[in-house]
Amino acid sequence: MATRARRHSAQGGNWEGSRPVPAAAPPARPSVHRRSPDSASLHSTHPPKRSATSKGFQFYRSGRASPPPCPPLYWSGMASSGGDPSGFIGRGTCMMSTSWRDKQHPNLINFIASFLAANSYRLNFLSLSPDFLFNNGGTSVAFVFETDWSSANEAAVFGRVNTLKRQFKYLYVVVVVPTGEANESFNQSYFKYGMELGCPTFVPVCDPEMGFEKIVKIAHARGVCRQQDITTTMRNERAQAVQCMDAFLRVLTSIPGIDSHDANALAQAIGSIEAVAKASKEFILENTDLSTEKAERIVRFFRDPQYYLSPKINRQSH
Repeated sequence: MATRARRHSAQGGNWEGSRPVPAAAPPARPSVHRRSPDSASLHSTHPPKRSATSKGFQFYRSGRASPPPCPPLYWSGMASSGGDPSGFIGRGTCMMSTSWRDKQHPNLINFIASFLAANSYRLNFLSLSPDFLFNNGGTSVAFVFETDWSSANEAAVFGRVNTLKRQFKYLYVVVVVPTGEANESFNQSYFKYGMELGCPTFVPVCDPEMGFEKIVKIAHARGVCRQQDITTTMRNERAQAVQCMDAFLRVLTSIPGIDSHDANALAQAIGSIEAVAKASKEFILENTDLSTEKAERIVRFFRDPQYYLSPKINRQSH
């Protein structure tokens, strides 16, 4: 045995226990989804052929081809350099509702399972209120996934959404609207039932495959925000921006004759106080709706020492 080991080592080989880790590659689509007791009947190497007129699979009635292969998500933050799945920030668990699964075409379920496996997500089948529940980076994100929008079901859909949004902090509704007519019908129903913008967020898509890709991206983004505390950073940056804007308005409205409307116009057209101080009268007149008198007053305020050092009273502030 020792002789074989030395010979094997001399030939440049390695035993299994000492084999170096190969170069990492992006996760690939598995050829066959690993079966589970709940999904054994839904997954097979050769899914059944479907007819263009098969009942119950409306989103394939248009004669479209089978769902495309599901490559991994190649976008910033999905994997570490080299595509090592162990560095995948968004890796987590996807829980699919069994009642939702039973209503879908097996091809779509196979696509979802392969897509999740290729992007380092575990898939579980459970009895859930939402259609999908992702746990990513310690954050739970719920999804309602309507793969075939119909105005006949609008009352049930929006009633369910109103119930779920009181149960989940993060809820998104993905709706497949493949035609202009379906999109128009969805928009009318959205306002008919008095939905509040962004509460929850609705995501219209063209087909079920695109819809599920959106679901995974949203869940991943929520997980990254939780892990890197991006939400707190953005909140602090916003508060700082508001403070800077308040200081900008206080400085410019201290110029006699300049009100808050003029100050906002200067902020949008020119930018910082330093940029306003360097701007010429012609530049101010060209890019804002200020009068010639106000433009001259601003230029004098920042450039004429006899003007900006003399005492002034801004009568508009009284």
